[in-house]
Amino acid sequence: MSSKLRDKYLLYRIQTKRDAQAYGELYDTYVAGIYRFISFKVSSKEEAQDLTSETFLRAWHYLLESRDVASFSALLYRIARNLVIDHYRSRRATVSLDEQLEIDIDENTSPTDKGEQIKMLDINLEASAVATAMKQLKEEYRDILTLRYIEELSTAEIAEIVDKTSVHVRVLLHRATNALKALLEKNEI
Repeated sequence: MSSKLRDKYLLYRIQTKRDAQAYGELYDTYVAGIYRFISFKVSSKEEAQDLTSETFLRAWHYLLESRDVASFSALLYRIARNLVIDHYRSRRATVSLDEQLEIDIDENTSPTDKGEQIKMLDINLEASAVATAMKQLKEEYRDILTLRYIEELSTAEIAEIVDKTSVHVRVLLHRATNALKALLEKNEI
């Protein structure tokens, strides 16, 4: 059974029978992706966990209102995106991805472990540079890039999440990629 068909069946069970077990199956399928999407946008694990929980709680309530849902994943990402926006509006905080990318090199490790740690440090430095450049992009570009390259969603799924056409999403993705490349070249990555 394809994942979309399975999702439709589970949504049917939720909306007709209020089947919590069906919702649990959907939760298990999507929780890691939603958490990753949110954690990329907030500064702490606790905030990401709270917002992920709130996303699934709001999705449950939305489904119980018997509203038609074309794509459950699109619904989740839209709710998560809106929650992150509300979170920052209410707190007026700034995203600190640099803290998430830090790594400590322990002096008591073997040379091969140090080599691995140095490789990880290089990767983290590159990731930090990309994260810093991403912060400089406008929010719409950040969202499109995150959904496409971090969450690996198709342009059709992204279009549904951001409420735009697939063609518009492809144009935004192209522009966002070019803007990110320009920022990285400017910073010599």
